[in-house]
Amino acid sequence: MGHTSLEKIIALQKKTPHIRNLCILAHVDHGKTTLADCLVASNGIISSRLAGKVSGPTENYQLLKANNSLKMFSFIIFFYYCIHQFAEMYSQKMGIRSSVLLKTLWGDFYLNAKAKKIMKGAQSKGKKPLFVQLVLDNIWSMYDAVVTRRDKEKVEKMVTSLGLKVMSRDLRHSDPKVLLSAICSQWLPVSQAVLSMVCEKLPSPAEISAERVEKLMSVGARRFDSLPEQTQELKKAFLDCSADETAPVIVFVSKMFAVDSKALPQNKQRPLTQEEIAQRREQARQRHAERQAANQSAESPGAGCIATPINRCITEALSVKTAVEEDNKEHFVAFARVYSGVLRKGQKVFVLGPKYDPSLALRLPEGCSAADVLPSVPHMACCTVDSLYLLMGRELEELDEVPTGNVLGIGGMEEFILKSATISTSPSCPPFTPLNFEATPIVRVAVEPKHPSEMPKLVRGMRLLNQADPCAEVLIQETGEHVLVTAGEVHLQRCLDDLRERFAKIEISASKPIIPFRETVIRPPKVDMVNEDMGKQQKVAVIHQVKEEQTKYPEGVQVDSTGLVTLTTPNKMATVGVRAIPLPEEVTRLLEDNVELIRTMEQFSLFAWEDKTLDINQKILENIQEFKVKLESNLQGRKWRGAVERIWAFGPRRCGPNILLNSVEGYRRPSVWQCLEREKETEKAEIRDFDNSIASGFQLATLSGPMCEEPLMGVCFSVETWDMKLSAPLAQQDSIDEDSQTAEPNIDNQNESSDTHETNASSASSNRSRSGAEATGSSVDCYGPFSGQLIAAMKEACRYAFQAKPQRLMAAMYTCEIMATAEVLGRVYAVLSKREGRVLQEEMKEGTDMFIIKAVLPVAESFGFADEIRKRTSGLASPQLVFSHWEVISSDPFWVPTTEEEYLHFGEKADSSNQALKYMNAVRRRKGLYVEEKIVEHAEKQRTLSKNK
Repeated sequence: MGHTSLEKIIALQKKTPHIRNLCILAHVDHGKTTLADCLVASNGIISSRLAGKVSGPTENYQLLKANNSLKMFSFIIFFYYCIHQFAEMYSQKMGIRSSVLLKTLWGDFYLNAKAKKIMKGAQSKGKKPLFVQLVLDNIWSMYDAVVTRRDKEKVEKMVTSLGLKVMSRDLRHSDPKVLLSAICSQWLPVSQAVLSMVCEKLPSPAEISAERVEKLMSVGARRFDSLPEQTQELKKAFLDCSADETAPVIVFVSKMFAVDSKALPQNKQRPLTQEEIAQRREQARQRHAERQAANQSAESPGAGCIATPINRCITEALSVKTAVEEDNKEHFVAFARVYSGVLRKGQKVFVLGPKYDPSLALRLPEGCSAADVLPSVPHMACCTVDSLYLLMGRELEELDEVPTGNVLGIGGMEEFILKSATISTSPSCPPFTPLNFEATPIVRVAVEPKHPSEMPKLVRGMRLLNQADPCAEVLIQETGEHVLVTAGEVHLQRCLDDLRERFAKIEISASKPIIPFRETVIRPPKVDMVNEDMGKQQKVAVIHQVKEEQTKYPEGVQVDSTGLVTLTTPNKMATVGVRAIPLPEEVTRLLEDNVELIRTMEQFSLFAWEDKTLDINQKILENIQEFKVKLESNLQGRKWRGAVERIWAFGPRRCGPNILLNSVEGYRRPSVWQCLEREKETEKAEIRDFDNSIASGFQLATLSGPMCEEPLMGVCFSVETWDMKLSAPLAQQDSIDEDSQTAEPNIDNQNESSDTHETNASSASSNRSRSGAEATGSSVDCYGPFSGQLIAAMKEACRYAFQAKPQRLMAAMYTCEIMATAEVLGRVYAVLSKREGRVLQEEMKEGTDMFIIKAVLPVAESFGFADEIRKRTSGLASPQLVFSHWEVISSDPFWVPTTEEEYLHFGEKADSSNQALKYMNAVRRRKGLYVEEKIVEHAEKQRTLSKNK
């Protein structure tokens, strides 16, 4: 197929029923690029000989059966077919109708050669199925003649009978797969098979369903019928998919991608006209004459007249430098799809961010447009469409307009869109939900320029990188460090290279990767470090150790033998009793998987606190009910009786995998499940004064634990006592404190992307409480406002309760999938065990000599893992790493020998390597916290090992 002209593509874009939007999904190195290249090559955009050559195709046959249409493809020889191609071929040769062959080519049918009929029951009669007879046997014979036997005569006969034209250089090539690819790509071209399948099976944009439209328009927890009336009316525009002048423009931008200035159509070199050639010739003559005049004047005695040519040269050099910098500048193009209307170049539109609320459009004048002067609305901006592009492989073609249903690129949006957004001519349009990515950003590095004067360039470069990479995150910590968060080692290296070479274009220094950990508590272990049951001797030793630690607690903190911590505020006006309980693994995993539901519940509680209502989608309510039932089924036993109904809050960030439990006798506060109980008649629950201070202290405690200031995970804090002796001035202050603290949940929800922001949110709430108290002029003692004291007391009580239980670190874990041959399996296992990995499964891939090994590997041990495993196996094993889960590190970082067996096994100092302690000390050292370690021991006994002379 030849290159399609731009005019023809523009005409085709206007036929919405003929448009098909296709997405190719597959694993790494499984043929995505090869398939895409074959499709693009059929349109003349790239050479068909280069299709799939860059990425190295995978030898893999696949069978796909859907709606009685079979597709088979092999990316090593670049062919792909549908059964209707063979049905049409054999219907002419055998005289059987094509419709009959379409029904029988795939199934338990066979061909009776004598009767020349297609019969049923091939398997029971021991006959070859029709598909094998007519399709596979022909492909296998072609493969056998070309690759196995290399029979030139048979190959030439096959090529002639099929009417193919194979180049003589392919026939003479030493690699038989080159010839096989040349034959099959003409006999069964991938482009024709994919095009026919796409046209038959995929719907056009005009066939969008009403259910899908409502799902697209319902952002977060909102129901479609709860949206404003003007917003609901846009459903018709989605369904009509009209390109009329009156249809509102609705466009979704899924990502921003960076392109070089030279790749933009307006900057491409084009053939010069005769007039331009003559003009450039005249300019060259003038410059030559000026140089000659300058040289003559320089040779003359009076050299004062050379200033003008020198100034002109300097001006030209500066202009050239500016032009070069402009050429090297990165531009961003928005990748988008039009859902309604026609998007035109120069059109005024609204850019709606992911957090935009369409109900705010009710404040705007009716029938307003983006060209009008309008008041400021949060998360909404007005802009002019700068340029529109047709995406032709790597090339961009400029367009004047793009009708509905098409995919396009939009230029000039980098100032208005960070990563994704919705573009519309109607302010009532709801924003589309941002895309979710499987790869979780987990690896952090702190980045700084080698030359401090280049800090502005680094800041700009990191902003551009954040915009260009949808999976990367850029944060600024309290210390002023610029932190880059990526999905893994390879992604990190790619981001750093882009920062150096494309976006910042400066020399940068990156810290060692910052690996996140989590802190948790576990049940008291039943066996000691030498795997023996804990006897009476160890229990006595542990009791003595607890009594010794009891003396370390400050005044006002009491810890009993069961782990209950009682702490009093500095002004002795309040006492809280908290106990830390480890959550079951199933509950922790459940909380992690339902963060969005918990956030919705918290938002509903916030609205109820402010006497407002939040309409939640019925499906989301059903999901919350299912979440509650699963939570109840996993929290079984005497100590968890009624615990689900007594949940006070989740944390950190009010949606994390930790629970605050209300076990205060006689205190019945509003449930976190209010959204499920709003239709039921329930007793009116009252909130005690300073209730939010207890929750704020819990949020701060779970955000940074006592081991190494990392977030907690899988811990339940049960508040068992809460006594307050409120004086009259404090009672007058209650309303001010509570009003100032009700804003805290909203702050937490808005700043869930960063630990630093969460700390700022909590401290901001405390500051507002403090300012409110000071404004009253009462209840301010030498210890500060009472609400602040209660927050600090609750935070410290949670930390001491945490320390009263067996503490453990949790490490981030990768799922590691390795493909390796049998010869190198031992080396693969050696590398995994060296890096604290654990093999889960090993199976052989059918039809090959390859083994697929599935293992888990700590993220902290993954750096350099891929390189090491390739070196140790000489490239015969290749790993794939994907973030999987958090796992408790079994060793106790604070362990000391207590039993006689442990003393014998580990020695008095027990100075053998403790992996958890190593991780904990590394994090504490990085954060500037105190690290308890002995640098030199028994220094007076140290001596040199060299011989005395």
